[in-house]
Amino acid sequence: MDSNEDIAVNRISKELVNQISVVIRTSQIHDPNNVAVSALIDKMISMINGLLAYEQMISIELRGDFFYVNDSRIRYTLEYLLNFEYLVQEFKKRELGAVLFRGKVAPDDIQVFVRAFIASGSSQKPFEAIEDKLITVKSLSVDRLKHIVEKNSFEPRKMVKKTYFNAVSFTKGVINKIKSGEKVNIRKAKRVVETMVDQILEQEQLLLGMTAIKDYDEYTYHHSVNVSVLSIALGQRLGLNRKLLTELGIVAIFHDIGKMDIPYDILNKPTNFTEDEWKIIRKHPVWGVKALLKLKKLDDVTIRSAIVAFEHHMNFDLTGYPKLRKNLQLDFFSRIISLADQYDAMTSSRVYSRIPLSPDKALSIMMERANAQLDPLLLKFFVNMVGVFPIGTMVMLNTKELGLVYESNQLFASRPRVMIIIDKEGRRIKGTVVDLAEKNDQGTFARTIVRTMDPNKYKINLAEYLL
Repeated sequence: MDSNEDIAVNRISKELVNQISVVIRTSQIHDPNNVAVSALIDKMISMINGLLAYEQMISIELRGDFFYVNDSRIRYTLEYLLNFEYLVQEFKKRELGAVLFRGKVAPDDIQVFVRAFIASGSSQKPFEAIEDKLITVKSLSVDRLKHIVEKNSFEPRKMVKKTYFNAVSFTKGVINKIKSGEKVNIRKAKRVVETMVDQILEQEQLLLGMTAIKDYDEYTYHHSVNVSVLSIALGQRLGLNRKLLTELGIVAIFHDIGKMDIPYDILNKPTNFTEDEWKIIRKHPVWGVKALLKLKKLDDVTIRSAIVAFEHHMNFDLTGYPKLRKNLQLDFFSRIISLADQYDAMTSSRVYSRIPLSPDKALSIMMERANAQLDPLLLKFFVNMVGVFPIGTMVMLNTKELGLVYESNQLFASRPRVMIIIDKEGRRIKGTVVDLAEKNDQGTFARTIVRTMDPNKYKINLAEYLL
């Protein structure tokens, strides 16, 4: 192939993987015989047969978190991000490593594959279920996912817990050093944050789950780490590379550093603030800049930390504080971190706000603030990341069961994975995790969320379940 043909093949390959995702997503909602699904399948077949004009066989293989078409890694743009992430998870769930197309593909072949793929989601042996259904289909076959390592499911959770609490310990140590006037280099945060970045790339939902557990005494340090975790996760959704994610995480940890200069009796006041006390609290962005600029070494990360510390309460429309004489465009990191900051603050039980908002209520308030306090485009990505029902939300199901949202579903926002903690008879149970996207034999969803509940009312300790 010449270079033009290479470019054409790469483009079609990328579009094909995206199209497979779209077909499967749509088929989970509509019957594969539906007119809309049929049109999507026809488009998919056109792409496959188009590629087969260049190659004798087309192999779409999942390696790690990336798809390869005939051994060439597919690099996708932001517009395809959610579809690719969805397909990666669905392949892994079914232990499906590759789909191979040989010879001309017909609509009936794809219909059989799509039906087998969807039905296998509720099978005890999903890969075998797909393989069995494709025995009669000559144009395509499947291979098992390679290097599936059977691990104790608690091991990743232990690693995530260790990473999270190491970050809290580091944050507490460095803030106390700055308070006592010691010179510190915030670059030392790099190793701690790099570990968080790695965990988010590997175990995003588990680390986001740690931010949902609000039963901590030292709000300040946990809040800084929660904002860092949420910011890194959002940055990853936005396509930032590992270096930028690490910088974003470091900057987020230090966004509230100015609060260490607020008198303890004000910061921990259990009643509402007076106007004079609010004036003091509104000074913490400026105090944050001063604290950061006094550090051991002034490098790009320290300077950006100072910028974000100054800007994180300014609001997207600049109606917040501090007030400026001239308008400016907020730093990209400031816009990300202000989202994470507001969400974690609203869902946390702080000294001056003993009753936290439920995650879904916090999101609805944030959506009202789009275009004013918050960047509307980044907010859309944030809502998609945490889900309409974020991790830790307590929900009532149509089966009369009560559960906690355990893992969000990026493509079907209203159908997360839920840990059942109270059965339909009202008995506490150990916590079976169910997928609300799964359908029963009649083709309807087996469980659906009816409403959200207040875990405090039921004295539910999230840490007991999410840890």
